[in-house]
Amino acid sequence: MTTKNGIAAFKDYYPTLEAVRQAKKTISEVVETTPLMRNFNLSEQYCSNIYLKREDLQTVRSYKIRGAYNKIKSLTKQQVASGIVCASAGNHAQGVAYSCKKLGINGFIYMPTTTPKQKVNQVKMFGKGYVEVVLKGDTYDDAYNAAMEECSRTGRTFIHPFDDPQIIEGQATVGLEILEQTDKPIDYIFVPIGGGGLISGLGAYIKQITPDTKIIGVEPAGAPAMQQSMEKGEVVELDEIDKFVDGAAVQKVGNITLPICQRVMDDLILVPEGKICTKILELYNYEAIVVEPAGALSIAALDFYAEQIIGKNVVCILSGSNNDITRTEEIRERSLLYEGLKHYFIVRFPQRAGALKTFVDKVLGPGDDITHFEYKKKTARAMGPVVIGVEVQKPEDFEGLQKRMAENGFVAEYLNEKPDLFQYLI
Repeated sequence: MTTKNGIAAFKDYYPTLEAVRQAKKTISEVVETTPLMRNFNLSEQYCSNIYLKREDLQTVRSYKIRGAYNKIKSLTKQQVASGIVCASAGNHAQGVAYSCKKLGINGFIYMPTTTPKQKVNQVKMFGKGYVEVVLKGDTYDDAYNAAMEECSRTGRTFIHPFDDPQIIEGQATVGLEILEQTDKPIDYIFVPIGGGGLISGLGAYIKQITPDTKIIGVEPAGAPAMQQSMEKGEVVELDEIDKFVDGAAVQKVGNITLPICQRVMDDLILVPEGKICTKILELYNYEAIVVEPAGALSIAALDFYAEQIIGKNVVCILSGSNNDITRTEEIRERSLLYEGLKHYFIVRFPQRAGALKTFVDKVLGPGDDITHFEYKKKTARAMGPVVIGVEVQKPEDFEGLQKRMAENGFVAEYLNEKPDLFQYLI
């Protein structure tokens, strides 16, 4: 065993059945056995049997409590006395905080200063009296580096969010429960991927019991750390990521988790963030299920496997439900953009009376709606720029909207295809 940056690196480590079963016993005092529920609507839609493993109903509303508690429970008396440290922007922090309170251990939880207040308050609530939240830096990496400095300075034990055998074995209990909860052969399991702790643990357990079960990893397209690492055969650190799917958006996967994923994962799917948002809204509107972006990853991937899963038994892991209600508008916006229902333009309006009335009367279709309008009159110019957002009823309505703009003399620059300018203006 060697160490790097205070993290143990286990060469050739692979979760054993006995280790996972022991982890199940260890965490049973705090972890719920979450339901495995057949979903009628999804099963009808995909002509298959779709089961949802409801980790969104877990004690801290995500599976992260499994690994966190299993790891912390394994600490020596000296480590317990010294206290623990973790770095997290959300679910891992809540799992660690709950474990600290349950076991009476002092913990320091480092979170980026950009973490939503709701998540900070949740961590404080779960660990009340036993944890101190320390806000450091603008990113997870900043918080992580500060946490590691704390460990080096004080000798406290770092609880890694995914790259640790006890963490992996704790997360593997999700797979153990799935096999205990059904006597039907499972053909596919769709698993969200962040750092790889859940899929490496679950996949290792499942493959040792039912090797024919296909383990399909699902990663946000804006943070393809596992996909690039799998392609290159080594851990790749991404320079930039889209942090929207905060429960699964990491710049670097684990040194321990990657080799396990190489053994157990049958395929990996990248899902656009906009598609994830659509699934979040559908789950809420049609199923009354509230999930965070990472929690919808597995269901969002089903469209990519629609033909392969016909007539099959399929399990989707709903990994968590810690969603901030203040993100609802952003979720809806991303969904509409992805589905081709919302379009933004810079339109050069003639600076004359009645120009806007002409646009409304002759350019907008009967089902079109202006949802954004930002205009600044330019003195002594014939044309004035307007940033305008239009929501259409069907994706195919977009072509007619563009055609009517041109026919009526409105010069427009389409912003949806220019992400840098779009982010700046909208």
